[in-house]
Amino acid sequence: MRFFYAVHSLILSTCILVISTLGYAWADDNKPASPPVERLQDRSSTPKSTAELLEDLKRERNADIAKTIAANLVTQWADTGSATADLLMQWADKARREKRNAAAMDFLDQVIVLEPDNPNGWAKRATFNYSLGNVRKAVSDLNEVLKVEPRYFPALQMLATILADSGSDEKAMKAWQDYLDVYPADRSAQKAFSDLAEKLAGART
Repeated sequence: MRFFYAVHSLILSTCILVISTLGYAWADDNKPASPPVERLQDRSSTPKSTAELLEDLKRERNADIAKTIAANLVTQWADTGSATADLLMQWADKARREKRNAAAMDFLDQVIVLEPDNPNGWAKRATFNYSLGNVRKAVSDLNEVLKVEPRYFPALQMLATILADSGSDEKAMKAWQDYLDVYPADRSAQKAFSDLAEKLAGART
């Protein structure tokens, strides 16, 4: 139990920090440190595409630089391209802060109807469902995120956390492996994967 509590607390707090920093969770006052810009982007005013940033994230081994690449990625994913959807998500955030949970959920439902192919709406609703204790609904939303974008690493992180917390160690390891395939420099994910691997190895001996 201590193992699950420790992993759950560490990874969920990390997940919420990533979400809040990058624009799809509820807190908005934490920001990652910014590493040297020249390592992150070419010497050009043209922003990198999502595909280019994903390649950078996969290659990067410096944890601080990787964190900023990850921040830029999820910022791009958070752009729905729809002013209406963006406004609805702002309303959802406000309703959630005011404890108007039914209204917040309704706004997020509308976002998903408007922009079903944008992972951000699904991810926000997954986070909200999880905060309300609706674990099955959260997992369902996370699966939808990963159908839209299999490399959406915050969803993989949350899914791995939920699976580990429920005792599904092998499935959790698979989710962490998928996460590390996208974001190999994340040290907390490395540790979570290693701890689960040791736990499973010990159970088999």
